[in-house]
Amino acid sequence: MSTPTTSTTLLDGVEPAPRAQAPAKTPRQPSSRAGSSLARQLVLALLCGGYAIGAAIGWGSHELAVIMGDFGLTAAAATASVSCFLYARTRRVRFRPAWLLFALSSAMAALGNLVWGWYEVVLDRPVPSPSYADLFFLCFAPPAIVGLLVLAARPVTKAGWVCLALDAWLIAGSLLTLSWSLALAQAAQFEGPSVAHAALSLAYPLLDIALVSMVLVLHFRRSPVNRRAVNTAVGALALTVMCDALFTSPLLHNNYRSGQLLDAGWFAGSLLLAYAPWAASRQHGAAADEGHTRVVHEHVPGQRPGGHPHAAAHTAANPSAQTASPSSPQTPPQGGDHSRYPATRPITGSLAALTPYLAAAVCTLGILYNVLNGHSVDRVVLLTGGAVVLALVVRQGIMLLDNITLTQELAQKENHFRSLVQGSSDVIMIAAPSGVLRYVSPAAAGVYGRPAEALVGTELADLIHPEDLGCVVHEVRRFLAASPPDEPTTRIECRFRSGDGGWLNVESTVNRHHGGLIFNSRDVTERVRLQAQLQHNAEHDPLTDLPNRALFTRRVQQALSGRRSSDRGTALRNTAVLFIDLDGFKAVNDTIGHQAGDELLVQAARRLHDAVRQGDTAARLGGDEFAALIVGDTTRDRAARERHILELADRLRITLSEPYLIDGNEVRVAASIGVAFAEPGLGAGELLRNADLAMYRAKAGGKGRVELYKPQMQQDVVRKTELATRLRAALHDGEFALLHQPVVRLEDGRISSVSAQARWRSSQGVLFTPAEFLRVAEDSDKTAELGRWILEEAVEQAADRAGSGLTVPVAVRIGARRLLDRSMPLGSVEALLTRHGLPSGSLVVELADLDPKVSLEELERRLGALRRLGVRIALDGFGSGYGALTALRRLPVDVLKLDRSLVEGVVESARLHKITSGLLRIACDLGLQSVAEGVDLPEQVVALRAMGCTHGQGMAFSGPLDEYRLRRGLATGRYPVPHGPAEPAFAGGAPGVYTSGVVAGGVTAVLGSGSALRSHTETPVPPT
Repeated sequence: MSTPTTSTTLLDGVEPAPRAQAPAKTPRQPSSRAGSSLARQLVLALLCGGYAIGAAIGWGSHELAVIMGDFGLTAAAATASVSCFLYARTRRVRFRPAWLLFALSSAMAALGNLVWGWYEVVLDRPVPSPSYADLFFLCFAPPAIVGLLVLAARPVTKAGWVCLALDAWLIAGSLLTLSWSLALAQAAQFEGPSVAHAALSLAYPLLDIALVSMVLVLHFRRSPVNRRAVNTAVGALALTVMCDALFTSPLLHNNYRSGQLLDAGWFAGSLLLAYAPWAASRQHGAAADEGHTRVVHEHVPGQRPGGHPHAAAHTAANPSAQTASPSSPQTPPQGGDHSRYPATRPITGSLAALTPYLAAAVCTLGILYNVLNGHSVDRVVLLTGGAVVLALVVRQGIMLLDNITLTQELAQKENHFRSLVQGSSDVIMIAAPSGVLRYVSPAAAGVYGRPAEALVGTELADLIHPEDLGCVVHEVRRFLAASPPDEPTTRIECRFRSGDGGWLNVESTVNRHHGGLIFNSRDVTERVRLQAQLQHNAEHDPLTDLPNRALFTRRVQQALSGRRSSDRGTALRNTAVLFIDLDGFKAVNDTIGHQAGDELLVQAARRLHDAVRQGDTAARLGGDEFAALIVGDTTRDRAARERHILELADRLRITLSEPYLIDGNEVRVAASIGVAFAEPGLGAGELLRNADLAMYRAKAGGKGRVELYKPQMQQDVVRKTELATRLRAALHDGEFALLHQPVVRLEDGRISSVSAQARWRSSQGVLFTPAEFLRVAEDSDKTAELGRWILEEAVEQAADRAGSGLTVPVAVRIGARRLLDRSMPLGSVEALLTRHGLPSGSLVVELADLDPKVSLEELERRLGALRRLGVRIALDGFGSGYGALTALRRLPVDVLKLDRSLVEGVVESARLHKITSGLLRIACDLGLQSVAEGVDLPEQVVALRAMGCTHGQGMAFSGPLDEYRLRRGLATGRYPVPHGPAEPAFAGGAPGVYTSGVVAGGVTAVLGSGSALRSHTETPVPPT
């Protein structure tokens, strides 16, 4: 949308939409209804025209003319009666009593014509006067008069009822005066055959005058509901009254014969009344449904019911403006439809206002008629004229008092409304159709910092921010083009110029006002700032103020999908995500506190933010995990782009690994970074996952490294997940087997204990070594279940061997965390030993996987309780890992088990030889049994024994054995051990290798009893 220039006014070129009633939804099609109404009108016109033509030519014969003049009128009146009655019986009819009264009136006319025809057609004699026909004809007017009163808009006050009665009398009195002067005075003189005949001569015109008076009153006071039906009914009664007046006139009364042209008027009046209730147009749906329309009006405080919706606002804006009298017909009736019937009807209002004076003028004409003809003024004319004048004076007095009261109320409401506007904290502005401000409330000084007088006369477009002006103009034009009942108000939010030259966020409620607009505005700057702050907080990390995971993911998605089609492929492939993890951050929290850790994260975030480009995004995903989005460019050389990104990642790694100064101390952490490039069809979540996998590969490769994602990483994760899933089922399907590797005393080769080791042969025949499935088990929720199975199976098999006379302790490796887990309480071990009857001292727990998070106090209590049960404790992996010496100092340990990393190079490395020797000396000084793990070569046996190691475990003696081979080895009781000199030859010959003295026969005996030399982690499950 283009922004209008400052010379363009806010409402330039906008035409207010006409006030049209919006079509309501209705089950039937409007076109079919319109067609049906037109067909009924054509039938009505043909019937009336045919009857008029027949009456004009005398129907061809006297007999037919009499029949059509009597029974034709009877049929028409009966049709009107039945039609109004049936319509009154339908549902959802608002003025049911009026239509029932019209049905009764038409029934009286039908009976009168029927009696008239009985005399003229059946009896073939003149109708007597008076007769029953006159009785029925006289009963025609009263129900019609009452029905018209029902249709009229009912006054809401007593004064209104009095004025209605006075208006009716003014019309009736004036007509009576004129009629009396012209004809009724002669008819009132008793010259007829009887008094009844004279009374009838007066009754007919008097009832016609009353009916005409009600027709005229109803014309100005009719209800707006179902206007077409009411107009048709009024027209039908007016036509009937006109024909009655012609019939009672001396000119036609003595020459009337049935079937003449005058009967066509009565016939048409009856058919019009029959058509009247069905004359409402259905094309507007519910708008014409007998007054059941819901009309939505705009509510303005201080507005009188039925008043113009903008009158109060106009009064508030212009306190000196004059207001029309509330009694004026210009105001639509209460509950009327403002959209279909405008509030201003000048012609109707003028005629209604002139009604009393017209009545007085008619009375004056009646009196002048008698005077000019030389007749004396009749007393009836004088009394009637005086009564009309008196009624006129009374009516005007009532209206004067009512106007004084309403003027006082209006002034009071204007003062109240003015005080509300001036005291309101909202700014009320009225803009002309040209966009110029005509009125601004005093609140502008406090809200905008500018006095209201300074704003009046300025263009509204000059006060709105240029960036918001286009949207405001579009919304205003759309609002003015909409239908007022459908959209009475709208809301606009924009930036508004303040007195100090700044911009305020303003929210305005907009209403229509005489082609212009009323703005009810309030300052929402603080709310907008708060919303912006809340939005920022929702999308940024509260500690580092970097984008959080949600915002980073959204920006990655935008980078993947927001490229132009011309360069999207190249730029997409050059887009990269860096996933960063700070190695050693948890140790910072545990050693110097979480506050120092937070400060380290803040400094790391600042370094990361400064290291990326302006268009890139640095984010904190949570904890010590960060990420960076490097937006791609159109470089065609993918290898060069990869080198550039990897160089950037390496520089970032170096930057994040530099020392951090916290509280005067230098703190060091490393950074492991995984890099993943975008690919076509790859989503934001998948790209982040790839970078995360590369980061974990960097940590597994030694930490402090940069690793580029390769598809093999995802395959490894899938394989590990599948393996974990199969491991869960393997525990329940019995696919695990427990092997035991002998622990041999190095002095004489006797078997002192056996070490339990699990193997898994899957149902597909694949053998998984502990190095594979134990790593999966540690990352799965089946760790505790697998540990329980190994312990229970080892104790059960050891108890079974003890029952066979082969009592040898069994060693089970249990992690420190596992030992403190609630899933393995102290009572469970005691119950297990008691249930299987394992002798005391036959279970050795090899304590493994010590880390800083394990509580040594709790672990000490747990091991002490186990020792009281007769369980021996071995410290596994001694010489490697965390806190070995601390654990040795505090924990109740019986056996030290040297890590295999100390054993593998003890022959080749003099440095490692000294370290291992020192550790064994510590064990000897503490009186602890020592076990070397991974003793696979005879030279290692000789060296370890010379250093003081008491026991060994490895392929130099035996690999892991199944139960059958274990029992056979236990039956022998010992393994041959090599003997030789204790001094290794580190100089001369092959450095670091024992050069002589090893008994070859011992080695042959060992190897001859089993498989080829291999690591115990690769020993297959022997066949059963």
